[in-house]
Amino acid sequence: MIREERLLKVILAPHVSEKSTVSAEKHNTVVFKVATTATKADVKAAVEKLFETEVVGVRTVNVKGKTKRTGMRVGKRSDWKKAYVTLKEGSEIDFVGGAE
Repeated sequence: MIREERLLKVILAPHVSEKSTVSAEKHNTVVFKVATTATKADVKAAVEKLFETEVVGVRTVNVKGKTKRTGMRVGKRSDWKKAYVTLKEGSEIDFVGGAE
């Protein structure tokens, strides 16, 4: 079992894009930016505990950081991990939380 402090550090933020919005509508899937050290089991446990919903499956992707230039200087953004969390039919996650 994962400790509660660890669960709070697994999910960093929801990832909102055109692809994630379509995925949420068609396949009942939510996309999160997660810690690079997080496993699929960590992500599943964190989502079920924090959002009180049932998770059917988790898929993860390691996203490579982009190379950025400012004049002659070249830098690189950090690599990060993205998790596609498929929820049980009929369940959903409300990020807005009552804002109307």
